[in-house]
Amino acid sequence: MKPIRVGIDVGGTFTDAVAIDSDELEILEQVKVPTTHEADEGVAAGIVKAASETLESIDATAEDVVFLAHGTTQATNALLEGDVSKVGVIGMGKGIKGRRGRTETNIENIQLDDNQVIECEHAFVDLADGLQPEEIEQILDQFADDGVESIVASQVFGVDDPTGEEEVCEIASDAGFAAIGANAVSKRYGLKVRTRTAVVNASILPRMIETSLSTEESIGGLGIDAPLMIMRSDGGVMEISEMRSRPIQTILSGPAAGVAGALMYENVTDGIFIEVGGTSSDISIIEKGEPKWKPAEIGNHTTFLETLDIRTEGIAGGSMIRLEDGEVVDVGPRSAHIADLEYAVFADPADIVDPTLVRVRPMDSDPEYVAIETADGSRYALTPSGAANLLGFVTDDMYAAGNPQAARRAFEPLARELDVDVETAARRVLDASVQKLIPVIEELVEEYKLNPNLLELVGGGGGSAALLPYLADVSDYDTRLADNHEIISTIGVGLAMVRDVVERNVMDPTEEDLKRIRREAMDSVVTMGANQKTVETKVEFDKSKNLLRAEAEGSTELQTRDLSQETVSEEDRLIEAATSLDVDEGDVEKEYETSGLDIYETSETTERLFGLLSKTSTRVSIVNKAGVTKLKLDDAAIYETNGESLLYTVDRVLDSESTYSNSATKLPNVYICHGSQILDVSGVSDREQVTSLVEIELSDVPADEKLVIVAEKP
Repeated sequence: MKPIRVGIDVGGTFTDAVAIDSDELEILEQVKVPTTHEADEGVAAGIVKAASETLESIDATAEDVVFLAHGTTQATNALLEGDVSKVGVIGMGKGIKGRRGRTETNIENIQLDDNQVIECEHAFVDLADGLQPEEIEQILDQFADDGVESIVASQVFGVDDPTGEEEVCEIASDAGFAAIGANAVSKRYGLKVRTRTAVVNASILPRMIETSLSTEESIGGLGIDAPLMIMRSDGGVMEISEMRSRPIQTILSGPAAGVAGALMYENVTDGIFIEVGGTSSDISIIEKGEPKWKPAEIGNHTTFLETLDIRTEGIAGGSMIRLEDGEVVDVGPRSAHIADLEYAVFADPADIVDPTLVRVRPMDSDPEYVAIETADGSRYALTPSGAANLLGFVTDDMYAAGNPQAARRAFEPLARELDVDVETAARRVLDASVQKLIPVIEELVEEYKLNPNLLELVGGGGGSAALLPYLADVSDYDTRLADNHEIISTIGVGLAMVRDVVERNVMDPTEEDLKRIRREAMDSVVTMGANQKTVETKVEFDKSKNLLRAEAEGSTELQTRDLSQETVSEEDRLIEAATSLDVDEGDVEKEYETSGLDIYETSETTERLFGLLSKTSTRVSIVNKAGVTKLKLDDAAIYETNGESLLYTVDRVLDSESTYSNSATKLPNVYICHGSQILDVSGVSDREQVTSLVEIELSDVPADEKLVIVAEKP
């Protein structure tokens, strides 16, 4: 049997599992089981059931599994539901500089949604005479009397010397508390925000530790030797042991899994990924093969947790419809699931007899939504899925495919209420639905200055066919559904890479700083299970924040091959390049290549002032030998070099492609193609740092190896 990767996505209603051939990346089987919230083992019972049924269906054994990961909403739900522990913060410092630690580690109660709260207690320890274990034990005794379950140790400049935090955590753990040092959650300066982030993390520690132990024990009963990995909110995975100390990293784990699938399975290079479920849609950005990030806000407080920038809208395939004065005024946010109604579109047409329109309140405090009631008293929900099936936007191969005839019968009472024909009624429902997505898409395009020429909308999730095909029909966006769109999140979990980010506040980073943070990021992902040979890093410096940031990502120890498919013909690669640039094949030329990458270009001329001025730009598409677009640029210059002349050529590129205004210099975004990889140094704004990074990353490139430098105009 071939080695198997198993991905599991734990949803609110169902737990999905997929088995993926680890060599060919072929989906072998998919299984859906109910999520087991009420079982003694909790959701772990459903995870085990999904995994065992998946392996059984393909006649595989536990020994065949080389990678096992699951996505979870546990951390998110804990914060939403207020299932959090009371946190005791032990602040520490000494001397004049340490005095501010008394106030900055004194975190007030953190308000969550729906009047939920993270309660905090505080104590401060003066380290002038060193750390006294007896003093810490006395504080812990008082915390225990106050109902504290979790401890945060936060020391002034603890990111530079975490010894004190580590000692306090050891004492607290021995006393039976769940404990975490603020430095373990973030290495950034900013004591108050770092402490607050650690408090949020600590508040969910007990619940997450309990769940993880149960899950690990249950999976162990299957005999699977591969370590159990957990999906992170940044699209990577970490071992379950790491999650026990940093559960905050799994917030937005579910939506992140969909983005991971879009990146690694769909190979989206520049696009907006919209994952549509039954209740809501998650909208995220991918640009130049990378997602966008933002600091997470919890209880209106900024944290040092970087998550994918995912916008959630209350519209999906199962959203219900609101009417006022004979008009469709809203679709969603309540769904058929919340109202405990079946979708009319999935009913037998013979059951939709003499339907009448009724008003329902999914929750007592909700406004009225419409549904239908049939002759026998059965009730069904009218949804965008029904409207899309009725109008023919959903084909039989899509997950949302239902019965158009049942949908037509169900929408007739709505059409009468609106005083229009059935098709028009369905269109009004879909118009109101996509109008909740379009402003978000436009906002993202504007906020990130996305290039419409390179942009595509990609739909995932079981409800995507209810909205994306109609969105394509009424807009100019290039839109498509992902292959296996209904399980794209589960696939994303199965293909996820081990990933971590290390951040440091540095005024003016030296070459040694760059090397140190790069090595720390690499060591972190190797510790979490990545094969060192597969680890790739990216280092960037945000001068406005004096923030040095290193990202490292690698595949798991037993999955070292490239996640691309087999080599395709040169003609197919040309077609892919032309498609990615939205031009005819005859307008694209391949002028440069490395051993693993083809660099294609096309020219575009734009005119201004009624044709009096014109500008010709070179648009570039970089395609690997598997026919996957790795990078698209709309205005770039291309330089060929070799290992011996690399640094000289980089200097020449920076001289030629930078722009100068007064005393300011804007460097181009530089990408260096070597072998089948692209070194991205676009996040660096200082010339010396660009040169240092190139020297660090490509120091082992042979003198005669051919490289291609692509410089995007600033």
